[in-house]
Amino acid sequence: MRTAVFSARPYDRRTLGAANHAAGSPHELDFLDDPSGGGAGPRLTPRSAALAADHEAVCAFTNDELGRETLEALVELGCRNVALRCAGFNALDLDAARELGVRVGRVPAYSPHAVAEHTVGLLLAVNRRIPRAHQRVREQNFALDGLLGRDLHGKTITVVGTGAIGSVLAPIMLGFGCRVLAVDPKPDEDLRAAGVEYRPLAEALPETFALCLTCPLTPQTHHLIDAEALDRMPEGAFLVNTARGAVIDTRALIAALKAGRLGGVALDVYEEEEDLFFEDRSATIITDDVFARLMTFPNVLITSHQAFFTQEALEAIARTTIENLTAMERDGTVPPANAIPGL
Repeated sequence: MRTAVFSARPYDRRTLGAANHAAGSPHELDFLDDPSGGGAGPRLTPRSAALAADHEAVCAFTNDELGRETLEALVELGCRNVALRCAGFNALDLDAARELGVRVGRVPAYSPHAVAEHTVGLLLAVNRRIPRAHQRVREQNFALDGLLGRDLHGKTITVVGTGAIGSVLAPIMLGFGCRVLAVDPKPDEDLRAAGVEYRPLAEALPETFALCLTCPLTPQTHHLIDAEALDRMPEGAFLVNTARGAVIDTRALIAALKAGRLGGVALDVYEEEEDLFFEDRSATIITDDVFARLMTFPNVLITSHQAFFTQEALEAIARTTIENLTAMERDGTVPPANAIPGL
């Protein structure tokens, strides 16, 4: 199947190419060139959809636009297959995809260990002030003032979402000697047997030392952590988000930070990250005032949606993406495990 690959970086070219080769090279992968020369192919948008002319499928990433206008443009070109090389599908207009008969496959579980481990790394880094300590030592400042952290052992960690990622994260935190609370409408009985306590979010928040978000973005979880939720957290608590940016109401988060209520915040995702993350912005001015305000807080640590970014995860993403394209070409379906719920 001839496939236009959008937002492709050198590592996408390597891993997708290798996975396609390992499968016998069943697909013609057209890695679209970056017109700016920055190393990444163009994002999929209503305008750039024209690049998919003469292709049977497109391969898209998390920040590509898959709204109605884009899907209509693709269908007009005769392209009705979309292979998402990511788990999230909040950029996809489900109603439009159904109406237009667009087939969509995703990668629901590439390496939950990668995201869970990054979550732990963020929590340790923001709690123990590791980025600040590193910068100080580089400046030959070896003072410890302002670097005081707290033991994780014996503290209460709340994991919101115990699917593929949360079910890996919770046992890790148990291994630290933490008490682990979980919030999920479908409790994992294996986690419960291991000692994880399931609670409603409102009950868990007042007991939480660190709140770790690993849930999908749905209408129910949009701005799940709002001003009311933040007010329920104990003063000095930590918040780590490796889920999706819009799970947190960012303006409410900034208000809580300004009030000095939170001990630290670590974010791998951001509500309006589409125009920021995955690109080198070092020579440009950031015009997003909300993001710029977040960056001013000394107890906020931000990484640019890299929690998934391990060699193992990239290889798994590539394999599943090729499998989805193969299934679409063979019989016009997507493997059930990789299908979009409700599509």
